[in-house]
Amino acid sequence: MQPQTNSIMGIWNSIQAAYEGYATYLWQEITLKNEAGLWHNYFWMLLFVSVFFFGLEIIKPWRINQPKFRKDFWLDFFYMFFNFFIFSLIIYNAASSVVVEFVNNLILKISNFDLSASNPLQYWPYWALLLSGFLVRDFVQWWTHRLLHRSNRLWEFHKVHHSVVQMGFAAHLRYHWMETIVYRTIEYIPLSLMGIGLYDFFIIHIFTLAWGHYNHANFKVSGRVTGTIVGALIGLLIVRSYPQFDSNSILITIAISVLSGLIILAPFMKKIFNSPEMHIWHHAAELPANRKYGINFGITLAIWDYIFKTAEIPHDGMDIKLGFEGLSAFPDGFIAQSTHGFSNKSY
Repeated sequence: MQPQTNSIMGIWNSIQAAYEGYATYLWQEITLKNEAGLWHNYFWMLLFVSVFFFGLEIIKPWRINQPKFRKDFWLDFFYMFFNFFIFSLIIYNAASSVVVEFVNNLILKISNFDLSASNPLQYWPYWALLLSGFLVRDFVQWWTHRLLHRSNRLWEFHKVHHSVVQMGFAAHLRYHWMETIVYRTIEYIPLSLMGIGLYDFFIIHIFTLAWGHYNHANFKVSGRVTGTIVGALIGLLIVRSYPQFDSNSILITIAISVLSGLIILAPFMKKIFNSPEMHIWHHAAELPANRKYGINFGITLAIWDYIFKTAEIPHDGMDIKLGFEGLSAFPDGFIAQSTHGFSNKSY
């Protein structure tokens, strides 16, 4: 019985260490005591990105008649911190780290293949590493998003996100906690096989967080603006990948990237990346007759919708009605929404 007891104690110690580690991590984030510094601080970057887009909604709103503090603004604000920190970082990630360790050890014993040490991208340049991780993750998330609409059971969880009736940046992170489990479970195998899921790319998280806020914001800009921004980010990524660059090389690289974004990317930005004008139709209460399972499933990129012919923007959707059939009877509080989806009752 001794080996079994040791095994149980090992699992318990892993769980305890995981939760203590994430609790310490969050406190260090809040108090700015994490060694990575402010630019690798999820808590304050989430606040910064949120305040930035809220400011844009106030200064230049797309729907000018929508209240600044729209319906359920504070509910969505709480969802942001619950889903991004309380559940995702502390509860789910702490528990999943134990599961990941168990799965890796099981695979190692069965096939003698060390998944945690397998990283075929480790010799790639930093920019290629991030780009591949971003593309694979976004592609997997796009299919997972379609599954949330196609499966009746999963749709009941996903209804929480579609219960938004006035769109704003904070609606981005209003979703049922079960979605985190569904997304991460499906993402794990392909990302782990690439080595992506075994280390955390802060820049990918912040970029997709910011773009998700933008997609849901009561604000829109032209492709010239987003193209310039993406061009600048590409330049910074290239500079970060080649630390041997001197100051002149850095300035030239960033300048060329910015101009390339403005001239080359700008005309295609609305087809490459998701946007408020496109994503508002994903939340439309009345979908086109031949699209009962939804349209415009893109998370960050729009290209998957155009490739697989699920992209549709019937007209300027600025003032379209949002939601779904039966929304008036759907729970409107956090507790009721968080427990929704586990019974056979639908709305």
